[in-house]
Amino acid sequence: MDVGRGSEMRLRVLEAITDSALRELDLDKLFDVLLAKTRELLAVDTVTALLTDPGGAQLVARATVGLEEEVFQGVRVPFGSGFAGRVAQSREPVQISRVDESTVVNPLLWRRGLHVLLGVPMIAEDNLVGVLHIGSTTDRRFTDDEVDLLQLVADRLAVGVYAHRSRSARSAAAVLQDSLLPSRLPATAGWGMAARYVPGTESGVGGDWYDVFDLPGGRIGLVIGDVVGSGLAAAIIMGRLRSALRAYALEFDDPGTVLGKLDRKAAHFEHHTMATVAYAVVHTDSGRMDLALAGHLPPVLAVPDADARFVDAEVDPPIGYHLAVTGRHTTSLDLPPGALVALYTDGLVERRHEDLDERLDLLRRSVTPTTPELACARIMDTLVGDHPPNDDIALLTVRHNPAR
Repeated sequence: MDVGRGSEMRLRVLEAITDSALRELDLDKLFDVLLAKTRELLAVDTVTALLTDPGGAQLVARATVGLEEEVFQGVRVPFGSGFAGRVAQSREPVQISRVDESTVVNPLLWRRGLHVLLGVPMIAEDNLVGVLHIGSTTDRRFTDDEVDLLQLVADRLAVGVYAHRSRSARSAAAVLQDSLLPSRLPATAGWGMAARYVPGTESGVGGDWYDVFDLPGGRIGLVIGDVVGSGLAAAIIMGRLRSALRAYALEFDDPGTVLGKLDRKAAHFEHHTMATVAYAVVHTDSGRMDLALAGHLPPVLAVPDADARFVDAEVDPPIGYHLAVTGRHTTSLDLPPGALVALYTDGLVERRHEDLDERLDLLRRSVTPTTPELACARIMDTLVGDHPPNDDIALLTVRHNPAR
């Protein structure tokens, strides 16, 4: 490519990718416009964008000009395999002048009659989001200038994909979180409950959750937990743990046993996942509560005519990685009439540049044996006030109502 033509092409590519009208386009239209423009400017026969799948181990054909069947047939390419897989693994441009089963995974490429391929990574915020490649049915060598120009297009598309995924993930996580939090707490004679959930301003919707459900034999299951991480991935794992815990709670009476089963499930199926969980079972007739803690902060117990205190219960390792090799423990305590228990996640008490012990003591002093709703209101007013929380907060209060 001569200098004059190269400068002209660079200018045309820059004009294409900086067009202000692109900001108004949805992702599908953005692909349509830029891929067609790339095909025209670089004088190639095919332009294809493959995006990383949710697991981050494969590329999936997302948009194309000249190889529409790639998208129609749902072509997938593992990282490290074939041409596009090499680009994804190396995060560097790759050019090949031989297109057959020895160099590419997808037979559609050689059936199309392509002789050469050039692929570049699509990276945004240091995250690989896909691979953009072009192909020609004539023998040619893509110049360094053409490689740079294709990379410019890939960078612009990567920003669009990353922004779209971020918005979609936040929206999906919020919908998932809302669908999994109880819309209504059980109404049980002699017992009252209230709850709060507030997403953190920095983490967004994440893996904090609370759950309350009726169990056979006049019992109530209480759960509060926190999956390490944030966003859609944490919310999905939270949903799986929530469902699994409910199932185990129907099969096993002892909370320690339930958390042990949950730990085994998470260690086997949810690789590289960790969560803290508090699970309690209230026996409504006797007023006894059985409690197991998996790396979770202990609840606060307030009874009439006494100072509130943290429940003295053994804290076992968190859920995940099968850390509790010696088993999990269950602590039993009495909830006399008028008693109130507050379960919470660490977002309630942890604040940057503030002492955790002081914050925990502030929580303890804010818990009183009043109605569950008033207790939630007072706790949130004392610990949160008018300062938006950095991390998610889940709070659950349960009271053994005094007899009238």
